[in-house]
Amino acid sequence: MEKIIEVKGLAKSFKKHQVLKGVNFHIYKGKIFALLGSNGAGKTTCVRILSTLAKADSGSVTVCGYDAFSQADEVKRCISLTGQYAAVDEVLTARENLHLIGELKRLPDTKKQADELLAIFALEEDADRQVATYSGGMRRRLDIAMSLMGKPPIIFLDEPTTGLDPQNRIAMWDLIAKLAEDGATILLTTQYLEEAEYLADHIAILHDGIITAEGSPEELKKILPIGEIVLEFALESEKKRASEILKGHSIKNARKSIEISTDGTVSQLAEILNRLNSENVQVARFTQNQPSLEDAFLTLIGERK
Repeated sequence: MEKIIEVKGLAKSFKKHQVLKGVNFHIYKGKIFALLGSNGAGKTTCVRILSTLAKADSGSVTVCGYDAFSQADEVKRCISLTGQYAAVDEVLTARENLHLIGELKRLPDTKKQADELLAIFALEEDADRQVATYSGGMRRRLDIAMSLMGKPPIIFLDEPTTGLDPQNRIAMWDLIAKLAEDGATILLTTQYLEEAEYLADHIAILHDGIITAEGSPEELKKILPIGEIVLEFALESEKKRASEILKGHSIKNARKSIEISTDGTVSQLAEILNRLNSENVQVARFTQNQPSLEDAFLTLIGERK
């Protein structure tokens, strides 16, 4: 696969505060890459450097084969950037906003591209309404549509669903996935772990100025053992008997169930169930909890042991 973005040893400080301490990662063409991190981890700073809006103290960044520091103009021509807040002109209509961007970019087919994007982002019916009358979700869709004028091969989305309600967030996820299906390369920063898990082919976790871990969502979740099993009981008396029999294990009690910490192995699960069976304890149902991306993230940044 072709690397379309490559970052090596990226460092950046603001006065005495070092935000990036040697960040390394690469992004393959046509993939969705999610950069995760807590507030203040440096996600936006990293995106601003990659998009030539900020200068690094050291390191190297290559975008579309161009050096982001010495060939900034070439890099700008192959990227688009959507920030955390919609940058639309509220006095204009959606169509006028798109035409304005097309004229600024001197595109030969501005009207055609504007019409296509209005259709893709479900804004056709409202294309000639003043943007000041739009909802937050509509403004966000228009903002991304504007960034796609000129069909850039790389799209930077810095927390694109911030402030959206659940319905609009899911709709935005579908739009982002469609952009990748159509061949765009996307770098996504987000605070929503379910968003990264739903969209990303590859995830990098930025913490304390460096990339502490990276991989697919499934690969990151595998750093944790499978973990707890939950045993449910029809009778309270059966639950109490099970708790007594298994008191050597770490147990959490709920109203009709107990949660038992395990090492995730089949042998330990079998040992627990066999002990209960030998004592004629009736288990109504058992499930095994799978670690989530949130579990992996919090463990990797030291917020969960």
